[in-house]
Amino acid sequence: MVRVHRRRLLASCLCVTATAFLLVTLQVVVELGKFERKSLKNSNLQDGYKKVEGEPKLLNPFLKKEALTLSGKKTLEIGSYPIMLWWSPLTGETGRLGQCGTDVCYFTINRTYVHHHMTKAFLFYGTDFNIDSLPLPRKAHHDWALFHEESPKNNYKLFHKPVITLFNYTATFSRHSHLPLTTQYLEGVEVLKSLQYLVPLQSKNNLRKRLAPLVYVQSDCDPPSDRDSYVRELMTYIKVDSYGECLRNKELPQQLKNPASMDSDGFYRIIAQYKFILAFENAICDDYITEKFWRPLKLGIVPVYYGSPSITDWLPSNRSAILVSEFAHPRELADYIRRLDYDDRLYEAYVEWKLKGEISNQRLLTALKERKWGVQDINQDNYIDAFECMVCSKVWDNIRLQEKGLLPKRWKADITHLSCPEPTMFVFSSPAILSPRANSLREMWIPSFQQSKKEAQALRWLVERNQNFSSQEFWALVFKD
Repeated sequence: MVRVHRRRLLASCLCVTATAFLLVTLQVVVELGKFERKSLKNSNLQDGYKKVEGEPKLLNPFLKKEALTLSGKKTLEIGSYPIMLWWSPLTGETGRLGQCGTDVCYFTINRTYVHHHMTKAFLFYGTDFNIDSLPLPRKAHHDWALFHEESPKNNYKLFHKPVITLFNYTATFSRHSHLPLTTQYLEGVEVLKSLQYLVPLQSKNNLRKRLAPLVYVQSDCDPPSDRDSYVRELMTYIKVDSYGECLRNKELPQQLKNPASMDSDGFYRIIAQYKFILAFENAICDDYITEKFWRPLKLGIVPVYYGSPSITDWLPSNRSAILVSEFAHPRELADYIRRLDYDDRLYEAYVEWKLKGEISNQRLLTALKERKWGVQDINQDNYIDAFECMVCSKVWDNIRLQEKGLLPKRWKADITHLSCPEPTMFVFSSPAILSPRANSLREMWIPSFQQSKKEAQALRWLVERNQNFSSQEFWALVFKD
């Protein structure tokens, strides 16, 4: 009996030990999983907003919210949550319950939910918004939401009233959209104040013995802004070191020739040696401001800016950039840059704000403080998460109104949410020698914009008809006399 009792006691001890070991092992696995997810998020942040390989139009966001932990039973009850269907598969998620404050929505790219009674909103990524497939017929309770942070050249028809007003909610680069993304390329105030890459003026003056006063780095040649035509003319009046594919006259080190290297330390160190950089956007729209403007301010270079007509609303200080729009001709701009290059006192007036760490623009400070998302910040939502939650919360607001017997609130985008003027081309007295490819690209943008007006009107008519349509019907309507 004593032996039996000892065996039972030993078996019990082994069982307890094994259970404890399994619990510890499980905890280790869970923690490793958390660490791997965090590592993956951080690697995504280091790479910025990356394109998915093999599918250049599908974007991989900075990081995604953790899905809610659900039991098997709750997973089967998706129909109890509002469904947000990404019609353009920006996130690539087949299904995720997302927490937005106290609200919960189900986010998916699965189009089998198109007719589900809990499908409340369709989310579109602007670059991939096309006429080949739309969720029609559109029901009265179906909201359409547009996320479009990229250049207008990617999809011109969105920039006309007939199309932009099809959407209930927007997240665009315009300050007037429901979720403004104007500062999408600016991490925060501290990077503007940072002196990490600042090269002292005396060193820049010494470097001028082998460097031009101006640097230009562009590989997207002859876009709608026609920036290359301006820079080509400017080069006849002042020296410009051009590293990109466009107007290239100087070579980067081999390891920095990949466009992905433009946010690397090595690239920053090279560019920071210059006094001025030509920061020209690829399109001209209010509030369309890219890294071309913010990067030089972070590095301590004076941007010579051509782009958003509303740029003065976003300057760190009144004297922090040279605006091309203030000069009647490239010759005059060249003369002004030459004056600053020769006069340290005049030049330093453009970097004084950075040296003192003083940002006087309250609009910029407020926008950075109040935005509901972060840039390369794992402690904040990224702007795709913020967009999803904006739509989710507004859908829930209407559900709560209806539960009280009240009419839902109807949100609607207007033309200010995404509007750009027709492109124009520079015409200078000296004839430019352009390659056939450059000529064809330059001559494409204005007719493309004009045709996009007809496309917008045709699309509006077909959507309001509220029936599925073919691409043949669409194009027949566009080219109807």
